[in-house]
Amino acid sequence: MAQQEMAVLPQRQAAKYGDRAALKYRDYAKEEWIPISWNEFAHTVRVAANALVALDVAEEENVGIFSQNKPECLATDFAAFANRAVTIPLYATSSPLQVQYIVNDAAIRILFVGEQFQYDAAFSVFGFCETLQQLVIFDRTVQKDPRDQTSVYWDEFLELGKSLAHEALIDERTARGDEHDLMNILYTSGTTGEPKGVMLRHSNYDEIFRTHDDLLSILTDQDVSLDFLPLTHIFEKAWTYFCLRRGVLVCVNLRPSDVQQSLLEVHPTVMCAVPRFWEKIYQGVHERIANESPLRRALMLDALKVGREHNLDYVRLGKVPPLVLRLKYKFYERTVYTLLKKTIGLENGNFFPTAGAAVSDEICEFAHSVGLNMMVGYGLTESTATVSLFPITGFEIGSVGRIIPGLEVKIADNGEILLRGRSITDGYYKKPVSTSEAFEPDGWFHTGDAGYLRGGHLYLTGRIKELFKTSNGKYISPQALETRLAIDRYIDQIAIIADRRKFVSALIVPVYDYVKAYADRKGIPYASMDDLLHHPKIIALFQARIDTLQQQFAHYEQVKRFVLLPRPFSMEQGELTNTLKLRRAVVAEHFKDVIDKLYADAEVEKQS
Repeated sequence: MAQQEMAVLPQRQAAKYGDRAALKYRDYAKEEWIPISWNEFAHTVRVAANALVALDVAEEENVGIFSQNKPECLATDFAAFANRAVTIPLYATSSPLQVQYIVNDAAIRILFVGEQFQYDAAFSVFGFCETLQQLVIFDRTVQKDPRDQTSVYWDEFLELGKSLAHEALIDERTARGDEHDLMNILYTSGTTGEPKGVMLRHSNYDEIFRTHDDLLSILTDQDVSLDFLPLTHIFEKAWTYFCLRRGVLVCVNLRPSDVQQSLLEVHPTVMCAVPRFWEKIYQGVHERIANESPLRRALMLDALKVGREHNLDYVRLGKVPPLVLRLKYKFYERTVYTLLKKTIGLENGNFFPTAGAAVSDEICEFAHSVGLNMMVGYGLTESTATVSLFPITGFEIGSVGRIIPGLEVKIADNGEILLRGRSITDGYYKKPVSTSEAFEPDGWFHTGDAGYLRGGHLYLTGRIKELFKTSNGKYISPQALETRLAIDRYIDQIAIIADRRKFVSALIVPVYDYVKAYADRKGIPYASMDDLLHHPKIIALFQARIDTLQQQFAHYEQVKRFVLLPRPFSMEQGELTNTLKLRRAVVAEHFKDVIDKLYADAEVEKQS
């Protein structure tokens, strides 16, 4: 059964791999990556499982994990599974109010916390959480509040289980496990409303693992994965579980800002990522090309052209490229492509699952042109991650791949994607109304995403609730525009404004360093960043770039006006979710004056 597989996975893999590394993490004091063998990991899990019993954790009890990515997160997961308990991850960036909500909603008694930020946030709401009794702190350097008389550090927690006194009880619990038991409750950060706890059972994971064993047979125990997206997110969580099942070495990146350094140190062969990661690489490469000498620039652009023709026009379709094209590709592979991939640490790449938002065609084509096998997919927390993904060959640029076997998909009359299958959640924790709203009586789940099927491939067109209707009655997909414009190296963030407006506009957060560099090159004087962002020459720069990128859109869909913002959208301001999705209602509220002025100015100009 699926539960028993996850409950005994560390021990099973330890018997197979012994002292081979299961995980690695960066020791910041020693400035090196420290391996954790399968034997060590399995032993830590077993000790932690005993410690949970010592703290009276019951079967089917909810255990919280509020931390950035750390090996201890995974040890806690598997220790809970061995006890037939449920783990609930909280985003490491969660506010005290978000922590309070989830702890109370899930009646969490024991909460594991990572570093100082998580400890402080959790302790600040301790008194407002009726069920919360114990914090277990992963990081020994955390300074406890002087009033704190109950929290223990990870090493003190492990001491409770060192004698392994509860082995017989743990084995009994594991044996009682059923595939329909809850495994995780994952709270969606939500672009609107309060978080909802998605219930994922062992049977959901069992189905998704079975499917991927066939689809991703190219993944082997020789692969190395860099784990840098939050383990709180279903994409990274399911991927990491899957990698551990397959014996892949998982390198855990603690701090998201360190990912570029980690790539150069770990040299992963596989890694799941979001489109924003690839957008930054794309922008960086094109910035470098733009600054090269005319001869080198021509060479690099030709390399991209050759790579595109070789990999997309032939290899993608299972065709053999012509001899001259093969020879040119091999030349560039030894020079341009290899150098580029080494520069970012991806020279050993096998494949790179990518999801979480729309991927622009340009970025997908770029990745494949230089030999980076970006495997685009689509999924939700409610679908235990994957709904569709690129096949090894025969994928279609612009799509999000083929539907995985065993999952039913249909498109509703309004274009919404509906799902049904064993990998789909059966509902939201303690929210029967939300559950009934999300499911049809015959089991079809409403994703909220719009799309269509063509030739066996799934295409996304936007969010059903995020289709804007202009005052002229035209429908706009803000995500499609944002995805297209965000590939520009001068644009960091963008929010399309159009709902009930006469025309489409945009709030743009520029890449400030690039804007300053441009001003310096052109001799544009400015007293402050705010001053610079209002300069006519900077406005003209962005207008020209936007006009070039949005040519493919209908006239009524195109951005007519925009404002360059002097500060970025942030999670702290509530404008982004924990997964960096835009909270449009919050952005519209926070920048209401800016938006109103933009449309008012347009009206004045029209009348003058």
